[in-house]
Amino acid sequence: MTPQPATPFPLTWLYVPGDRPETVAKALTSGADVVIVDLEDAVAPDRKDYARAATTELLSAAPPVPVHVRVNALHTPLAEEDLKTLAPLPGLAALRLPKITSPTEVVSVAERTAPAEGGAIPLYALLESALGVERAYDIAASHAALHGITLGEADLRADLSVHHDPALDWPRSRVILAARAAGLPSPAQSIYPDTKDLEGLAASSAHGRALGFLGRAAIHPRQLPVIERAYAPTPQEIESAEQILEAATTTPGAQALPSGRFIDPAVVAGAHRTLALAHRAPRH
Repeated sequence: MTPQPATPFPLTWLYVPGDRPETVAKALTSGADVVIVDLEDAVAPDRKDYARAATTELLSAAPPVPVHVRVNALHTPLAEEDLKTLAPLPGLAALRLPKITSPTEVVSVAERTAPAEGGAIPLYALLESALGVERAYDIAASHAALHGITLGEADLRADLSVHHDPALDWPRSRVILAARAAGLPSPAQSIYPDTKDLEGLAASSAHGRALGFLGRAAIHPRQLPVIERAYAPTPQEIESAEQILEAATTTPGAQALPSGRFIDPAVVAGAHRTLALAHRAPRH
């Protein structure tokens, strides 16, 4: 069996500790577009081997939703064992690589995990340091197996010694621009650590959407509906997109709508994207 195909335009990415199989099982039915089994920060050192073994069992067949695995830091022996064990599994949808700081790290993993029969396991790079952000485009363009990049904001805050959220807006924009310049999808926003502050999550997600993120990682199922509402098109946006496409169909080329809004091919492309997001299968 092969892994489940990714939902077009995934908006919710739920992290779950790899050493808690019962929690992983619940995550698979939570409505998240993608479940990320974490073998790194969420797992204590003395539970690493167990987490890998439990994840191996989980991915011995295709789970009901796409499952990514965040492996341990690449400079550790734990990562070597993670890659060797997980790469051949039929239920693995992608590998997420933490603390990436150079293109060579991505290339090395891509070459080591490429199936013998061809193709490549999708990889996602997490940029969690000033050096990783500084090299964002080079990392994003490093290998065809790389399907996305995103920020790890907890580690980045520590590296930069910043505590106020606005201080991260420049690194956020840098990573978004790097992803799009390299032809990758718009990144998903990093986690919101307070799982009970749903109002704060909604406001933070609205801000992330305004910056150019698409979707967000979560660490608790209660966060998923908030994230989806924040990133899904509003009724007004859907209506506007429909008007744009109707006008573009009846009168091709650049023009102004009765409202005064000017439309051109870029605006039409944006309208198509809005409607594609609106028509994605709702999960909540």
